[in-house]
Amino acid sequence: MRWLVGWSSIAASFGTVGAVGNHGEGRTVHPVGSQLLWGDPDPLWAVGDWRPDEIRVITVATPEGAPTTRLAVLGCCGATDEQLRVGLLAARGGALRHLTAWSGSYTAVVQIGRRITVAGDLAGARPVFHTPWANGTAYATAALPLADLIEAQLDIGHLAALLACPETPEALGDGTPYAGVKRIPPGHALILREGSREITGYEAVASLAVAAPQTDPVSAVEGVRDALVDAVRARLTAPRHAPETLPPDPGPVPGMGPAERRAARGAPVPGIGADLSGGSASATLALLAAGLPGLPGTVLGHGTGAGERLLAVTFNDLSAQRREDELERARAIASNPRLHHVVVAAGEEALPYASLESGPLTDEPAPSLVVAERHRRRLAAGSADHFVGHGARQVLDAHPARLADLLMDRRRRHILRPVAALARAEGPSTHSLFVPLAVYRAARRLARTSYRTGLETAASLLPEANRDAPDLDTPADASLASLTWSRPGPAARWLTGEALAEVSVRLQEAAIRPASVQRPGEARARAALARHAADQRILEQAAEIRSQRLHAPFLDNQVVRAARALPESLRVQPGARAAILRRVLAGAGIHDLPPGWGTPSQATSTAAGRIGLRAALPDLIALFDAPLLADAGLIEARVVRKALRAASEGEPLPLDGLAELASTELWLRRLVTRRGTCWTGTAAPRQRAVAGGVVPARRTLQP
Repeated sequence: MRWLVGWSSIAASFGTVGAVGNHGEGRTVHPVGSQLLWGDPDPLWAVGDWRPDEIRVITVATPEGAPTTRLAVLGCCGATDEQLRVGLLAARGGALRHLTAWSGSYTAVVQIGRRITVAGDLAGARPVFHTPWANGTAYATAALPLADLIEAQLDIGHLAALLACPETPEALGDGTPYAGVKRIPPGHALILREGSREITGYEAVASLAVAAPQTDPVSAVEGVRDALVDAVRARLTAPRHAPETLPPDPGPVPGMGPAERRAARGAPVPGIGADLSGGSASATLALLAAGLPGLPGTVLGHGTGAGERLLAVTFNDLSAQRREDELERARAIASNPRLHHVVVAAGEEALPYASLESGPLTDEPAPSLVVAERHRRRLAAGSADHFVGHGARQVLDAHPARLADLLMDRRRRHILRPVAALARAEGPSTHSLFVPLAVYRAARRLARTSYRTGLETAASLLPEANRDAPDLDTPADASLASLTWSRPGPAARWLTGEALAEVSVRLQEAAIRPASVQRPGEARARAALARHAADQRILEQAAEIRSQRLHAPFLDNQVVRAARALPESLRVQPGARAAILRRVLAGAGIHDLPPGWGTPSQATSTAAGRIGLRAALPDLIALFDAPLLADAGLIEARVVRKALRAASEGEPLPLDGLAELASTELWLRRLVTRRGTCWTGTAAPRQRAVAGGVVPARRTLQP
């Protein structure tokens, strides 16, 4: 796991790095396996497996006695050094948005005198955390190191909210699983001035009353195309800089070079790769990457720079479902001379819930923990830089709540096609005849419901979520359940009444707080994207292969911004995502796509999840024999064991809810059996965070 960590203190200056937090002269504290980017009085470190070209520090010359002005950019950033300098000067004047407008995925930290600014991203895939520490503020791009630093206890209330309402920011607030460690929201920046902190937004938010100006659909799709091409190009031609622009590397975990990566056992293949597993998003990235830059069969920036092809990986999970059509489409796409196609065949060992006993401790719990081994096997066949299409559905598709936004703008005719498509998805039945009217009424009700009333209603209904769970068997049912300001998550039906009541109180408190209210569809879509981005971040940690970088361009700032310019009337149409990606490829000169390209592949993952649950049932029953979640008062073990058996026998229960419960229990067990901390030095914490068992009376993990 790679992360940044630093702090801003009230003290003016000390002789050692660790003395910044009033630890006393000569006492130090610093993260394990780190390299110092800049030192006293407000130090910043990069920790973990960073490549040299992923770390850039730009310093602007200032007159003697003037405040130090410098910028650190970590990750894949397509800006040149000159563009970084211009952005740094703009940030010195307060223009934070410039720091987030470059192509790629990165974290930017600006120091201007004693003022530190850390910008988060729009999706939430690169979050920023902070906590009070030693009369100042410590910040990091991971929550666990900060929890270690302050020896935090576990916040059981946050875990309850994460299980009960994972897509409701009002329930989660700015908290994390660690008490005292906070997260800044997506689209915001953390500003520190000598220990004091301020969180400010840098992105405009849609007003509840005023519709955003509608962009021409053709221009909007062209904007998405340009953003995706720039995002892919940033990975293919990552800027290389002179050694003197990089900070010294005194840490014990330096970046591995190409030769070392080839020699390392199990290391990925050097070069560029992409998923080609049937999804239209990953296939789009593979084709764009294969066409950029240079001549066919050439990928710049790796190896010899000539004669190499992009490695396209198809995961053929034959144990879940026969996928001849998907494989045939992948082979047709891979006939491109720029692509080298590899089919990874896997059986039961790559099903969801496989190898639950192994795996690293991630920063937070997420449903992706139960499929980490599955993804690790696929990614092991990939390249050192590997493109994935994660996030495209949340960035490009229309959340059902956007229908309410259309009604607020008096554009009723645009909801006819999506409503008719939902009725067709129900099949020829009497129920399908009433779907259009039911969806229209639900959308109109949401459009007329205020933010406060919507949250208060959700809070009043939440305590009954474990007794009156909605039916989500069909697309129409799921859409109807989504047409609300807040809805329970799939795991809520198995939580205790006490846990649901606590989350209900959180919603009630959020309802009466002042808030910059967005339109309901826009707000729910942003919340769904943030939840997916957080899960994607944890998946990268759980399935991490040393020296491999996963690139998800759809979660990049400039792609998210371009997608937000898409008109809602275009988004809500059936098949909109595949149509948009077809236009993106056509604009890049790629027209010949195989029949069936863009066909949704959700059924495959659902089938694999059910088969994996059935195969791992004994291990799952043992996992919930004496679960820590039950000790914390969040679930009743026998209820979850009963649900696991019923789901394995084919009962239509929400498998994603069971995955969330299993992932959270796995994460808790890995956390309490952890050894060591993230810090070292004479002033390092004496014990790791949340080191002991669960005490139900206090609902915390005690050291």
